Amino acid sequence: MVSEAKKSNPLAGRRLWIPRMTHIGARMMAAVFRSIGIDAAVTPPSDEKTLELGALYSSGEECYPQKITFGDFFKIIHSDGFDPSKHAFFMPMAEGPCRFGQYAPYLKQVLSEIGYSQVPIFSPTSRNSYDGFAEHGSKVMRAVWRGLVAGDILRKMLLKTRPYETTVGDSDETYNRGMQLLEGVMEKPGVSDSKRLAALTGALVQVRDIFRVLPAKYVKGKPLIGVVGEIFCRLNTFSNYEAIRKIEEHGGECWLSDISEWVWYTNWSQKWLLKRDGKTFSLSMLGAVIKNKVQRVDEHRLLAPFEEDFAGYEEPHDIFHEVLRPGWPYLPADGALGEMVLSVGKSIYLHDKGADGIIDISPFACMNGIVSEAVYHSVSRDYDDIPIRNFYFDATSSHMERDLDIFMELAVNYQRHKKMVRRYPAFFRD
Repeated sequence: MVSEAKKSNPLAGRRLWIPRMTHIGARMMAAVFRSIGIDAAVTPPSDEKTLELGALYSSGEECYPQKITFGDFFKIIHSDGFDPSKHAFFMPMAEGPCRFGQYAPYLKQVLSEIGYSQVPIFSPTSRNSYDGFAEHGSKVMRAVWRGLVAGDILRKMLLKTRPYETTVGDSDETYNRGMQLLEGVMEKPGVSDSKRLAALTGALVQVRDIFRVLPAKYVKGKPLIGVVGEIFCRLNTFSNYEAIRKIEEHGGECWLSDISEWVWYTNWSQKWLLKRDGKTFSLSMLGAVIKNKVQRVDEHRLLAPFEEDFAGYEEPHDIFHEVLRPGWPYLPADGALGEMVLSVGKSIYLHDKGADGIIDISPFACMNGIVSEAVYHSVSRDYDDIPIRNFYFDATSSHMERDLDIFMELAVNYQRHKKMVRRYPAFFRD
C-alpha cells in the first residue's frame, strides 16, 4: 500500500538525481532540495560508461547532451542494488525547436520499456518560466534562483582569475572551496529567506576575498574570447572536452555565457507569450512581472560586492534591449526560439564589451548551433569582422584542438584593429 506521504509527495523516500549540466549549478539545486527535506544529489561524473549506456538507450538521432544525461542516469540504474522505489530523476523541459524538450518524455518511455515506469521524473518547463518548482515548496524557486546566480558569480570569478594566476591550481582550489561554502548555506533547513540571502552573500564575499589575494599577474592584452552556444554543451566540461581550459592554454581568457541569461530569456518569453495570447492584463502577467522584479532584486544583492571585480565584465541588465534586440535583424526572437537568439544577440553584446573573438559551442547536428552559424557571417561582417567560430561536439571527436590555433591567431589579429576598446578592472596593468 502506498503511504500517505508518497501520495502527497512522489519524491518522499527517494533520492532525486540532478544532471550536471553545470557542476556548480547542479550542486546548488540539489542543496536547495535537501533544505526542504528532499534527498537530492548530483549525478556522478561522466565517463566512458556514460557514453556506452547513453548510446545503448538512444537511437543515434538524439543530440549529444541527451546521450550524456541518459548515460549518467542509467549508470545509476545499472549500479549494484538499485531499487526503483528509492530514486527519481530531475529533467526539466523547454519550448522551441531544441530536442531538449523531448528528453523527459523519451526518458519516461525508455524507463517504461525496461520495467522502471514507477521511477518519477520531475520536469518543470520553460513555457511558464519553470514555475513548477513551486509545487515542492513556496521557497524553492526563489532559493534555486539565488543558488544559480551565486554559482554563476563564482564561476565568473574563476574564469577571470585562472588565466592570470602564477601558481597553477590556485583558482581551481578556491573555486572548489567556494562551492562547498555555498552548498553549506543552501542546504541548511529552516532558514528564513532573508537570513539565507545574507549568509549566501557572506559566503560569496569570503570566496571573493580569497580570489583577490591569489598570486596573479593581471596584465592587459590577453585575448578575450566570448563563449556562447547550446547551454549544456558549453557548460558541461565533459561534453566539450574542457574547451575553456584549452582556450586558456592557447593564451585566451573566456567570458562564458551563464545560466542566468537563460532564466531572463524564459522570463521574457513567458511575458511575450502572455501578451500574444491577449493576457497582458491578467493575474498570470502580474505574477510574471512580480517574479521578474524579485529575481532582479536578489541578483543585484548578490552581485553588489563584486562591482569592482566585474568592472568590464558586466552581464546584460536587460535581456531584451541588450541581447535580443541587437540580434533581431538576424534572428527575431518573436519567430526564432531558444538558444539561437541568445547566442547571436550575446555575440553582439560581447563584441560591444571588447571581446576579441566568439566561439559557439554546440552538440553535433544541433539546430540552434546550425541556425546561429548561418547568420554569424553577417554578424561578423557588420561588427568589425570579429572572428566567430562554431565548434561542434559529439561522442567521437571534436575539431577544437585542430582549429583553435588558427582561431586564436585570428583573434590576436582582430585585437590590433578592433574598434571597441575593452574596459578592464582597476587592478589590471598595461
